[in-house]
Amino acid sequence: MKLLQSSIFRALCSVIIGVLLLKYPDNSVTWLTMAIGILFLLSGIIALISYWNAKRHAGELTITDARGNIIRGTQPAFPLVGIGSVLLGLTLVLSPDMFVKWLMYILGAMLILGSINQLIVLVAARRYGSIGAFFWIAPIVLLIAGILIFVKPMESAELPMIILGWCMLVYGVTETINSIMVYSLRRQMKRQQEESERGLEAEEIATEIKEEKPSLPVEEIIEEVPQSDIIVEEE
Repeated sequence: MKLLQSSIFRALCSVIIGVLLLKYPDNSVTWLTMAIGILFLLSGIIALISYWNAKRHAGELTITDARGNIIRGTQPAFPLVGIGSVLLGLTLVLSPDMFVKWLMYILGAMLILGSINQLIVLVAARRYGSIGAFFWIAPIVLLIAGILIFVKPMESAELPMIILGWCMLVYGVTETINSIMVYSLRRQMKRQQEESERGLEAEEIATEIKEEKPSLPVEEIIEEVPQSDIIVEEE
């Protein structure tokens, strides 16, 4: 649940940043740049804290087969976006003018890191169930856009804030959808695991009862019955 809350908060910060950039595309607004840096910084810190907490409790949930054997534990994905958000947030807050100069490089790097993180989450989510092709489209598109912007920043520098705003909006929406989908798959897997464990417990109890009271042949049962209890009817 904490990972879901962290992902939704990160997505919400991304959406807010996107809306601000679309509404105020003038890159000379220093306060807007610093506000964006604070949002990135908070988002990254929360992502790192959530990763640390999830890593501590990673052994509490495991995936088992029908016999109860452990297949794989649940390890959280490394917070690439969280680290990138912290670094970017500090840069924007401490040196807002540098953001304008290196805007397109920062934009490309963040899109690449964000899309790679989403792909890692989707790959990890395949352990819990099948993932539709729709969920893979946005991360791949964002990855391609980030590479193009990072490789050719001069060709994309005409409307940097608008491009960044739309990309942040897309990332925020897809991050929310993917997080809810992964959380649902995890809950479904946990329910199946609990049902499997209950079935194994019932099977073990039935086996113990059968071992304590084994079925006896009819002859042995008759021999154990007292002769006084046997009634013989005369014709």
